[in-house]
Parts: sequence; structure tokens; C-alpha cells
Amino acid sequence: MIRQLVRSYVLLVAVAVALFTVPVAFTLTDQLRGDTELSVEREANTMALLLGTENDSSCQALREMARAYGKKTPGEVQLTATDGCVTSLTPPNRDAALTKALEKGKPTTDWGSPFIWGPNLVITVPAHQRAADGKDDKGPVVGAVRIVYSTGDMTSRLWSIWGFRAILAVLVLAVAAVIGVGAARRLTRPLRQLNDMASKFSDGDLTARSPVTGPKETQTLARTLNQGAERLDTLMSAQRIFVADASHQLRTPLTALRLSLDNIADGVDDEFVKEDVEQATAEVVRMSRLVNDLLVLARAEAKVTAAEPLPLREVLEERFSVWRPAADERGVTITLRGVVDGRLFVLASPGHLDQVLDNVLSNALEVSPDGGTITVRVRPQDDQVVLSVLDMGPGMSEAEKSRAFDRFWRGQGLTGRTGSGLGLAVVRQLVSDDGGTVALRDAPGGGLCVTISLRAAPQGGH
Repeated sequence: MIRQLVRSYVLLVAVAVALFTVPVAFTLTDQLRGDTELSVEREANTMALLLGTENDSSCQALREMARAYGKKTPGEVQLTATDGCVTSLTPPNRDAALTKALEKGKPTTDWGSPFIWGPNLVITVPAHQRAADGKDDKGPVVGAVRIVYSTGDMTSRLWSIWGFRAILAVLVLAVAAVIGVGAARRLTRPLRQLNDMASKFSDGDLTARSPVTGPKETQTLARTLNQGAERLDTLMSAQRIFVADASHQLRTPLTALRLSLDNIADGVDDEFVKEDVEQATAEVVRMSRLVNDLLVLARAEAKVTAAEPLPLREVLEERFSVWRPAADERGVTITLRGVVDGRLFVLASPGHLDQVLDNVLSNALEVSPDGGTITVRVRPQDDQVVLSVLDMGPGMSEAEKSRAFDRFWRGQGLTGRTGSGLGLAVVRQLVSDDGGTVALRDAPGGGLCVTISLRAAPQGGH
């Protein structure tokens, strides 16, 4: 927007400068042309009067005047006399202009080009016979005077006229651009502040507010957005309170119910009753997991925290230490591949990456055969960090991949036995909130590859 404002401002100034300087330059050019033509024509007429007098003194004065004019000006004088005054100057070739002057007694002016002027200005005037007393100035034509005036000096002055104004226009436009940048920044400062507020909102910072500054319209917009932010923050706070209350109210009865079922199972000897109790306990466990996943998903959708730089190596090592005992019980190996040093940071909200890794590793461990391998690969790519988790399970068909992120969907190959059907939905929600993406593809040699792309943070997390 700043560029558009500056371009518009500079364009307006350029139009104003053009409207002011171009007509002035044309006027000065016409004035230079007219003054030169008038001066040369006046000298030619003066010489024509001397040529028409036809006496020795006039002829001598004419010759001296012609030579002096050729020395002091860029013009060359050419004389033609039909009779009487004989000159030592080279007579011009007989052309249309000279014929017109000698036969019709009419002067001609030739600038040599229809555009401004050519290399020479040629003025030809007839010389009429004059009486000795000078009263008869319209006698028969006795000759002609031609002045060939070089326009080189005029061209230099023309370049000076236009060049000076062109340089002045460039300087004015440069100053206008500098002033325009300052004015545009000042005008758009309230909009940039609103954009900063929107960016913080998109990163989960619901406490961001915009200063109420600038024109009346932007002040009204800022107040409206601030009021909406206050309302949204209040709603999110209410949702967080509800999630916390629901967590307590739902988990406590389920825990008590599971303890009661365990006590019943320990106090009866009937195998049929024990089997029923075990089935009920399994359903309670599944319900507890479902409640936990729902609470995690609700917190993820609330998006109440902003992303911050997190050391990827530390997070991976921490989650591996949690899941390796369960993997060792089945002989499953969890390996890390790729260059993961202490300088590799990713942008994620606190707790999001932990939950993502827990869900993905839990699914991979569930479908991996005993003695299998779960491979975690890390690959920095431009401004992203690609995290891939590969298992050796049965994999998923294309139809199953298209539905894997749907809530409560449980495939046979992935979380098909005890899962809640919310694990991958939670993963996608958390990764999307942090500005990343998640995708499923076939792993080389069989199995499933979960590819997670996260935003890379600057080196050292700064």
C-alpha cells in the first residue's frame, strides 16, 4: 500500500511539473526561434537596402558589413546583383528561393526542417532599386541578399532550456518521492498496527490490542477490533474454564467407576461375572481415553497460546524416553535419523509438539509387529523442518488415508483396536494451529509414514 501511495503521489507531482515546465520550455523555444529569425531578417533587409542603392560607397559598405557579419556571427552572407553593384562574395546557386526573390520580389525563410529547425536558417530577401535620396524603396529588383545562419548555437541553447528543466523535474520528483514515503508511512501506520494485532491473533495471542490512532476511520476500526478481541478473549476464557471443569468432572467418576469394577473383579470367583467385569473395565478405559482426547482437541481448537521456538532434539529425546519402555516390552525399536543438533528449533505452542509426538508414536507402536522398528526422521528444508514417523505396520489404503483425519473414524490398520478415532484429528489440529501441515503416505518397504512439516525458528531460537 505504501508503494501505491508513493507512486500515486509522485505521478501527481510529475503531472504538475509537466504542466508547468513543458509549456514554458515550448514558449522559450518559440521565443528563441522568433528572436533569431527577426535578427537575421533585419540584417538581411539592411544589406538589401545597401545593395539597392547601387553606388560605390554603398557597395563598399555592403561588402565590409557582409564580411564583418560573417566573422562575428555564425551566419554567412551571399549576395547576388543583376547589375550595378559588383561584389567579391561568391554568389549562390540559382534555386527556388533565389528565383522567387529575383523574379517576384518576395522574401523567403527556410529553417531546414519541419521539426524545430535544421542545421541552417536560410533567409533570402530581394534588393529593390533605390533613388539617391532614398525615397523610392520599391523600384525594380536589382539583386538579392541571402544569409545562411548556422543553428548550432541555437541547438545548444535549446538543450540548455530543456535539459535544465528536465534535471529540475527529476530533482523535484526525487524530493517528492522522499516526502511521499514519509507521508505514506505516517498514513499507513494505523493500518500496520492493526495488521500486527491481527498477526498476533493468528498466532494465538488474544491479549493483543491495537492503539487507537490515525484518521477517524481507522480509529473506529481499531476500537471495533479491540472490542471484538475483548469479547473473544472473554469467550476463550470461559471455554478454558469449561474445559478444566469438564476434565475434573468427567475423569473423577470414570476413575471411581474403574476402581469399583476392579474391586468387583477381585471379589468374585464366577468366571462369567469376571468376564463381564473385564469387558466393562475395557469400555471404561476406552471412555477415559476418549474423554482425554476430546479435552485435548477442545484445548487445541481454543488455540490460547502463541507459538514459540522449541529445541526439537530435547523434545524428541524426552518423548522417546517416555515411549521406549512400552516399546521394549514388545521388542520394538525407536530410532532417530537425520541431523538433529541443539541449534535446530521449531515454532510450536508449548505442549503441542509433545501431544503430537505422543499420538503419532502411540499409533505407530500399536500397529507395529513385535520386534519391529519405528523410525523418526528429521530433515530441515528451507524455512521448515520435516518430521517423518515410519512404522512397519499394515499401512493404509488410499480410501483410509482420505478419512484418517476425520473425528471418531477408526481404521483397521491404524488405531483399529483400542483407539478413540481422535488421535490424528488432534494431530492435524495442533500442527495446523502452529502453522504446519501433516500428511500420510506409504512407507518404503510397507507400513505408514506420517509426515509433519513445522515452521523452523531462527538459529538458537532467536
